[in-house]
Amino acid sequence: MDTAFSDRRRRDLLLAAVFVVIAALLPLFVKDVYIQNIMVLTLMYAALSQSWNILSGYCGQISLGHALYFGLGAYTTSLLFMKFGVLPWFGMLGGGLISAVIAMALGYPCFRLRGHYFVIATIVIAETALLLFQNWDWAGAALGIDIPVHGDSWLKFQFARSKLPYFYFALVLACIAWFVTWWLEDSKWGYWWRAVKDNPDAAESLGVVVFNSKMGAAAVSAFLTAIGGSFYAQFVSYIDPESVMGFQFSLLMALPAVLGGIGTLWGPVLGAVILIPLTELTRSFIGGSGRGVDLIVYGSLIVVISLARPEGLVGLFSPRRREIVR
Repeated sequence: MDTAFSDRRRRDLLLAAVFVVIAALLPLFVKDVYIQNIMVLTLMYAALSQSWNILSGYCGQISLGHALYFGLGAYTTSLLFMKFGVLPWFGMLGGGLISAVIAMALGYPCFRLRGHYFVIATIVIAETALLLFQNWDWAGAALGIDIPVHGDSWLKFQFARSKLPYFYFALVLACIAWFVTWWLEDSKWGYWWRAVKDNPDAAESLGVVVFNSKMGAAAVSAFLTAIGGSFYAQFVSYIDPESVMGFQFSLLMALPAVLGGIGTLWGPVLGAVILIPLTELTRSFIGGSGRGVDLIVYGSLIVVISLARPEGLVGLFSPRRREIVR
């Protein structure tokens, strides 16, 4: 059983390397700026959904408030750069650390809640933060922050003429999120999280420190999500509370994992590759903003997949996949 598990992990790593090489070569053949933009967003949401999956998929703590950490990353990077001249690279790290600390602080009371009570708590906290930022004058309040772009610079992580640097950074971010998940799957924390997800009381009786395992998952998930928010702020060069802390971001982080397979290594990636291009294309080509139509389209898609494959799209590639317990 251990041998089979090790073989699967090696195959996952080899498959990931092949996909990374293919993805890295795509910009050589895709020159359309609009398609490149969709590719950047797909990679970004693959990383965000993978980050969300660490807490909600593996640990079983379903969060619909991850927009809070996404927004904190965006605002930390932008404010440090605009107010104090701190380079975005340091802002990303700062945003990630702040988000991880806040995630653990919020987890202290919230992880005592279970089921739908925890889900509701995450929504309320994220919406409260949104209201606070909408009225925080120093952070631009509802008007937001406009980040001026002066030419192309890796130092300031700003590029006016090409989206390719953003594409390759998003690819690296997606790879990091995937590799962290891959590594954690076979770690002590990975086994603890799966045990907590299946039965917290039974896990605790077997020596799993349930509360600490949830806090660890929250910190890792929030840190990676905030890095994604920092990247997004640099990518669009303008943020306001609704554009980085709105409830739709929490949904768009969760839906790829739900579609692809929650609590799986490849689910968030597969879900993002299908869902994000579908969302962007329906917004562009199906009447007006397409806001309502795209929700109907991918909402219907998720319903169909849930009925046909409750385990997600990954079930199409492993119909007889059984959980391996070491």
